[in-house]
Amino acid sequence: MLSHSAGKVLKLYVSEHGSSVRMPKSRLSLDFNGVVGDKFYAKDIQRSVLITSVKSYDLALSQNISMPLGALGENILLDYNPYHLIPGQKLKMGKALLEISQNCTLCNHLSAIDKKLPKLLKKDRGIFVKVIQEGDIEEGDIVYLLE
Repeated sequence: MLSHSAGKVLKLYVSEHGSSVRMPKSRLSLDFNGVVGDKFYAKDIQRSVLITSVKSYDLALSQNISMPLGALGENILLDYNPYHLIPGQKLKMGKALLEISQNCTLCNHLSAIDKKLPKLLKKDRGIFVKVIQEGDIEEGDIVYLLE
């Protein structure tokens, strides 16, 4: 399987049980149920890991909507924009191999940040992936697109 580097991991986050606050982490452990320790772990493996591009934050900022990184609910923030990828395509980060499962749907909580945000990020909020090879991901890891 051929691969090429597409970008890098900028930030990692976990949603802890009983909290809506995204906790930054320097490393995430992923297994077939998602991000170990995340409140969405083992709930829906098709939607267990959310990847967002810094492009989403840049797009919001271009419309004078400022928000902290992690506010979009992502587990993994990239400097690469993966939104054009289709279900079935694979990404390698650190020791983990991930497969695109679906585009991220809009969540009502984005309106709490700014009422324009859901419409603005309709196709630019993120993508969900499922874990097909368990492993750790660290900040700064290179993202490889597998072909």
